[in-house]
Amino acid sequence: MKMLLDGQWVDRDKKINVTDPFDNSVVDTVPAANADDVKTALAAAVKGFEITKKMTVYDRAQILFKTADIISGRLDEFATIIAREGSKTINEARKEASRCVNTITASAEEAKRILGETIPFDSFPGGEKRKGYYYRFPIGVILAITPFNDPLNLVAHKIGPAIAAGNSVILKPATVTPLSAIKLVEAMVEAGLPPQAIQLITGYGHVIGDQLVADERVRMISFTGGVEAGKRIASKAGIKKIGMELGSNSPVIVWKDADMNLAVESCVSGSFWAAGQNCIGVQRLLIHEDIYDEFKTKFVDMTNKYKIGDKLKEDTDMGPMITEDEAVRVEKWVAEAKAKGAAVLTGGGRKGALMEPTVLENVPKDVTIHYEEVFGPTVNLYKINDLDAAIKESNSLPYGLLTGIFTSNVDTAFKAAYELDCGGVMINDSTDYRLDSMPFGGVKYSGLGREGLKFSLQEMTEPKVICFNLPNM
Repeated sequence: MKMLLDGQWVDRDKKINVTDPFDNSVVDTVPAANADDVKTALAAAVKGFEITKKMTVYDRAQILFKTADIISGRLDEFATIIAREGSKTINEARKEASRCVNTITASAEEAKRILGETIPFDSFPGGEKRKGYYYRFPIGVILAITPFNDPLNLVAHKIGPAIAAGNSVILKPATVTPLSAIKLVEAMVEAGLPPQAIQLITGYGHVIGDQLVADERVRMISFTGGVEAGKRIASKAGIKKIGMELGSNSPVIVWKDADMNLAVESCVSGSFWAAGQNCIGVQRLLIHEDIYDEFKTKFVDMTNKYKIGDKLKEDTDMGPMITEDEAVRVEKWVAEAKAKGAAVLTGGGRKGALMEPTVLENVPKDVTIHYEEVFGPTVNLYKINDLDAAIKESNSLPYGLLTGIFTSNVDTAFKAAYELDCGGVMINDSTDYRLDSMPFGGVKYSGLGREGLKFSLQEMTEPKVICFNLPNM
């Protein structure tokens, strides 16, 4: 596959192999961009903005609606690419492809709702002869840097609202999973998007990242990835808007009056979806002592039924991690916890990039798998008996993306909702739930700003005040 630079699909002699982590087979190759390619992308994006900012709302929306139609007609093709280049099973990939259709469609709808307001200038003495309003305008070149774990829909979450708002985009997809992003951009161009509107550059972050991030022509960076990478970007960016989703260490409280079966089923799925490589995946389960043993037994039993292996088989529940190195890392974290007293209730084994779904209890608080984001198929069980203490424990780490609580008591639910320090509270759901149109983001090290189509559009536009002084009124 090729890059899209300055309106042309281009290749390079130096290639990057995109491999299937299940069997290490080469799915395809992409160009390895260099410093000159970055210069081309930046200059072309500035020219592209001269086109996009003049496009009508109708034209932007129609291009996005048509893009969604194209993807909808090729769901199996998109799903297969997602599954082959990444960690998701074919069923997980189908869901992501369907969500992408929704994301692009909602972006089109929100393009028509970028609204301003009249301003009552006569609300203060001296403004009696003044009338005016504000409207929102596109900010310019947006640099979108996307991760491997949702290689299609998280790209859509950035370029959908960026185009809806009238911006131009430089897209840098994850090096290990660029194919879904390329197919999405192909669909947008097929739908009528001027190819100059988006620069798609593939390559290694350590080669091209700093050059893209630091350039003053980029007016906003939208990044999803790890905390350390986020810190580096923030240190290099200079004066520009930054939106970041940086992951989490998601806690779920299971109170004594919870619907047991619902809680178990939701949290097993929430722990092991996409091999646990999910920023809102369940990592800490805080379970009331009255139901702890029953919950643990059912949770482990359901986990043991998971079938791991070939992602393209319909009955596979969980595929490999994105690389064998990542699986080795998680295996080491499990071993560290076990050496310090944690009990492995099930799992813990590894074969290549396939890491078994792993359930731990008695996890000390000074081990990595407790206080860092694991981004792998493991979950820790903790016994609790006090709601205030459970909320305090949930808030104890420097993350705050989504949290969850299972309870049948509305007072308990409201208390948790307002005292949990995070970007969203899922009640009678695991943290692994996201509606693409909701404001999505976190506090502390979980990020800056909010995604979700309406909210991304707010981030990707600026208000401009128009004031008329009318002396003859």
